[in-house]
Amino acid sequence: MNSQENMIKTTVLVLMAKEDADAQAFREAIEADPKLRERVELRFGKEEDAMRQAPEAEIVVCGALPPALLEAATQLRWVSFYSAGLDGKITPELAARNLKLTNASGVHGPNIAEHVMAFMLMFTRRMPFHLRAQVEGKWDRPPGSRSIGADELTGKTLGIVGLGRIGEALTIRAKAFGMRVVATKRDPGKRYEADIVPDALYPQTELPQLLAESDHVCVAVPYTSDTHHLLDAPMLAHIKPGAYLYNIARGKIIDETALIAALQSGALAGAGLDVFEIEPLPADSPLWQMENVIITPHTSGITPYYFARAAAIFADNLHRYLDNELLHNLYDPQRGY
Repeated sequence: MNSQENMIKTTVLVLMAKEDADAQAFREAIEADPKLRERVELRFGKEEDAMRQAPEAEIVVCGALPPALLEAATQLRWVSFYSAGLDGKITPELAARNLKLTNASGVHGPNIAEHVMAFMLMFTRRMPFHLRAQVEGKWDRPPGSRSIGADELTGKTLGIVGLGRIGEALTIRAKAFGMRVVATKRDPGKRYEADIVPDALYPQTELPQLLAESDHVCVAVPYTSDTHHLLDAPMLAHIKPGAYLYNIARGKIIDETALIAALQSGALAGAGLDVFEIEPLPADSPLWQMENVIITPHTSGITPYYFARAAAIFADNLHRYLDNELLHNLYDPQRGY
């Protein structure tokens, strides 16, 4: 018997049915890598099948970890969530186990950045007006002269509240449109891609400055106790008159009542919203009827490449785990993400 046959493999349990197309992305990522293929035993399971396999799992890959499975996974050392946001997923029982916990930060970068660009372009080129006219069968143009009937992104300032993976992807795209980009970051010295450089990078304490100079503002911070209603009425008052606001993070980061008031008063020119304080957005919300609001039902994260990216992020981290190196995207209980 050779050394390879004697090797004790690391058992990875993916909480998906093995025949699912999404699960195949994880299988392909492992099987395409000789080292991982040699050192990892990859298993898949849902519900009762997953419970039977849990006692042998050293690593669990999941969207959420059921309490019963956590209790059954006595050999567990690392939980790799294939979601980027972990709000609501770190239960007291999970936190008490002192496990390595990681997210899939980076999985959403391209698609959410493109979603925000779509919001900005729709407002700038007055697409909501044109779509309404099309539905009504009208050959109509926005009110105003040739110089004010529409606008451009060229030369405008985009403010990104939270320069993470999504913010960096958005920076690339905004600069391609000739925009100036400013951003806030909890730790300005920590970067994911050092060559993606905004025109100005502020600490979180300088959020009022960012709001005051931005023509477009995108909220991209994680939702934690520190960011709950981060943009409340006093903070929204700092926004540059006539600016547009976009939220693709979590609804409760913005005080929705204050947001509605700012939209109704004209302090904000418009808002592109993919997330809301209550989801689905209640039918009686004034946001539905506002012509200066674009609503998408929490769909900015949807992409056909989601699990291929999530699997690649996991495979890279799995190399680091097997080599006893520091994992990427580690959950920090002090930060809350």
